[in-house]
Parts: sequence; structure tokens; C-alpha cells
Amino acid sequence: MDYRKEIIIEKSRFICTLKKVASETEAQDFIKAIKKEFWDATHNCSAYIVDDLAQRSSDDGEPSGTAGIPMLEVLRKNQLVGTAAVVTRYFGGIKLGAGGLVRAYSGSVAGAVKECGLAEKILMSRFSFLYDVNSVGRILNILYQQELFAIADVEYNLRAKIILQMQDSQKDEAEAWLTEHLNMPVELELEGSEYAEVPVK
Repeated sequence: MDYRKEIIIEKSRFICTLKKVASETEAQDFIKAIKKEFWDATHNCSAYIVDDLAQRSSDDGEPSGTAGIPMLEVLRKNQLVGTAAVVTRYFGGIKLGAGGLVRAYSGSVAGAVKECGLAEKILMSRFSFLYDVNSVGRILNILYQQELFAIADVEYNLRAKIILQMQDSQKDEAEAWLTEHLNMPVELELEGSEYAEVPVK
């Protein structure tokens, strides 16, 4: 379980549980686990998107189209790939009607997504350049004052190797900034890349 949020609508409890999933098997195992946890609930409706091809939803006994599909639409709207959602309902005695159910299930997922915070995967890379080892202290002060990239490491040898971390797409901008501020042409060498989850602002 990655995030859980509960809301009450007309005495019915709606508990939304979100989880990151890498496969359909993982999504289905998660849904089974929630059904086991909330075995006494009236409904455990679900939706998940693993990728463009693997997208499923279930109304789990609610009127057709009032729970699973609205939940799936919230995941689609927020471009949440690799995400599963289960909304558990404990019926409170007041019927909500089809429109009320759609609003309750979609609202439950939307509220949980909003609160847990979205993150997107961005390719982060480490680039390096060489600099005179005797003058490196002076330029490090300049580098620490900008926000375009982070200094990941400095390796000292005959020349200082300064390793920077930034989004892969910012390489050209970083080279231009370094060339201007260090008064020398700088070409960055790729050291390695990996995807990192960055909060969506």
C-alpha cells in the first residue's frame, strides 16, 4: 500500500487505497489483498493502469459503469501509469443513485491522488568536465550558487574532474552556462543516466 484516504458520503465510508504496480499480476494481487483486508465491506471496486494495453476496472457489484470506469478515468486524466486503485465501500443505508456513485468513486480516487502527490519519472544524468586542480576551489563557489544542476562529486587527479547531476534535457543549457561563467568552452561528458521520480509542481 502506498497511500490510503477515507471519506464519508451520506453515511457510507469510501476508503481509497493506491499502489504502484509494475505488472497486471501485481495489480491483481494488490486487489485480492485489499478484498481480504476489507472482507466485510459492501464493495471493493478497482481500477488499474499498468501500461497502454493493460487497463482494467471492476464495479464489484455496484451498478454497471458507476465505480470502476469513473475510477479508471481519474487515473487516465492524471496520466498515472503503473498505478492501481481500490475503493472500498461500507454502505451507510442511504442510496446515492448512479450519479452520486460516479461522483463518490471518482472523487475518492481524485482526492487520494491529490493528497499523496504526483511524481513523474525524469531521466537524470551525471555529466563531467575537467578543470585545473589548483583553481577548482574558486569555481566550485560559483557552481554552488546556481540552481540548474547539482554537484554530485569532485575527483582530484592531475586535473579535477567535476561531476554534475541534472535532467538529461538540460545538458545544452548547462554547457552554455558553464562556458559563460567559467570563461572557457565546456563540453560535458556523459557519466551515466537513470530515471528518478520528481514531484510534479
